[in-house]
Amino acid sequence: MSSSKEAENNSETPSSPEKIYKDPDDGRQRFLLELEFIQCLANPTYIHYLAQNRYFEDEAFIGYLKYLQYWQRPEYMKFIMYPHCLYFLELLQNANFRNAMAHPGNKELAHRQQFFFWKNYRNNRLKHILPRPLPEPVAAPPAPGPPPLPPAQSGPPMPSATLGMPAAPGAVPSPMPYGMPPGSAFVKSDIRSSGSERRKRKKEV
Repeated sequence: MSSSKEAENNSETPSSPEKIYKDPDDGRQRFLLELEFIQCLANPTYIHYLAQNRYFEDEAFIGYLKYLQYWQRPEYMKFIMYPHCLYFLELLQNANFRNAMAHPGNKELAHRQQFFFWKNYRNNRLKHILPRPLPEPVAAPPAPGPPPLPPAQSGPPMPSATLGMPAAPGAVPSPMPYGMPPGSAFVKSDIRSSGSERRKRKKEV
């Protein structure tokens, strides 16, 4: 009896290891399907559709989302054309985000924020990549020069009140005294008057 039971147990347990499933095309079809699905997650409207149809209440689907995180590795990331899908995939690991995406208002909010990111991302990134221009040097104010010299004079200053005519520049001043009133000195002597005076003196003598 014991030998027959052992034979039955040996027949139930296979001697060879279990066969591992292999894709007929080496996983190419599976790779393309998962790539297409994960890139659909870049669309907030599609995530809203999944939440409305209660896909996020299925534990198997939640496990599938955790499995898809291998696309964040560099060897798989290079095949993704819409990188926002990786950001939303990370958010979908949170139950609060999955529940919030069932509301149409949250869907519209996520869509607007995504649009603003696309609109301003390039300009914001260029601010950190492009070198900033150097500030232009400020020109120093010119240094104050020496005060201007007064014009040179050839002779001593002459008072204009005492001169009848202005002196020519460069002329030598006259040795005659200045400011003599007319007729006060150097009166011309008349020859006739001098001769008559001599005659009177001779007659008196």
